Amino acid sequence: MSTYTQSVLIAFFMTIILSCILFMPWLIYTYRKYGYLSISKTIIMFSFIFYFLSALCLVLLPFPSTRDTCSLQSPETVHMNLRLFQFIEDILKDSGVVITNPSTWLALTKQQAFFQVFFNFLLLMPFGVYLRYFLRERRYWKRAFLLSFLLTLFYEVTQGTGIYGIFNCAYRIFDVDDLLLNSVGALLGFFLAPIIWALFPSHKEVEAKAAEMEKRDIVKPISILLAFIIDLLLAHIIWLIIGAFTGYSGIFELIVKSVLYMLFFVGIPSVTNGATLGMRFMRFTMVNKNGKSVIWQSWRRCVAIIATACVAEAITTIGSMQLDMDSPFYVWQIAFSLLAVLAKVALTIVMVIHVIRVIASGGQRRFYIDQYADLIATRKK
Repeated sequence: MSTYTQSVLIAFFMTIILSCILFMPWLIYTYRKYGYLSISKTIIMFSFIFYFLSALCLVLLPFPSTRDTCSLQSPETVHMNLRLFQFIEDILKDSGVVITNPSTWLALTKQQAFFQVFFNFLLLMPFGVYLRYFLRERRYWKRAFLLSFLLTLFYEVTQGTGIYGIFNCAYRIFDVDDLLLNSVGALLGFFLAPIIWALFPSHKEVEAKAAEMEKRDIVKPISILLAFIIDLLLAHIIWLIIGAFTGYSGIFELIVKSVLYMLFFVGIPSVTNGATLGMRFMRFTMVNKNGKSVIWQSWRRCVAIIATACVAEAITTIGSMQLDMDSPFYVWQIAFSLLAVLAKVALTIVMVIHVIRVIASGGQRRFYIDQYADLIATRKK
């Protein structure tokens, strides 16, 4: 049992790492598609990742201590079972069970072969449950069975080939009984899935909420934040390319970034009627509720962004000043460095609190750059 626990723990930590990598793309996808973060779909997606990794770890782990697994096995070692229903014979062997005597059947549960069959049956049952969610309708049960069979075939081939040659001999056998048990278990999960998915909003309910938000022209603050992050990332990627070719930094970096900010936050909105590239990707635009020029208001937004960047750069510059210890201003340098650290921490805290408050307001508050520019987000073209 400790082997199973260790495999699940490894899958858990792999899920955490993978979730950190996928969370931002998932946020962008779900806000782009629905206009809000569907908690139910998020839970389902990341639980599926955890399940899939757990199943994979249970199938492959623990790895042998050496790649030369042939040296650990006798020449008579069997690497493949092509006899269907061999598991029945394995369970009944030395069990003392008499088929015609039900009182002896309980002895089956004491057989290791029985538990191996039982766990193989359960292994892909959750996969069938997830397939019912993704395929939606019961009439796709043949498709679900085929996908389950292909997945378990992938597992068996991976085991039978020593993970495609990484190990010179298979350390687990290719078993046709596993193909049967896994596939049937997944199919049972597919038919039982409605009991579980009744606890979660259906696809239609999620889509209906998305349609209602679009009808009411609601743009969540996270959508605005994600669009802003996309634009910043694009600008910084361009700067990294320029910086790599020129080798310059410092004030040159600030000037180039400021020009890029003007391009992304003023130039592009000027020709797209108020939308940056990030906004276009997230399917909304910015307008002034009083009918003022979007171009002028975009300039104000850009000024707020550049001003924030300049303050952060000034704090960083002051904090990185280095003077010789013999300099009469060395004590002042220590003091300014300390103040710069405190200012950087304070600025970070203020920005984090501001973002949290805007997101928590559900749209009642605006980000300070939009508040200063007097811009509001809309999905109306």
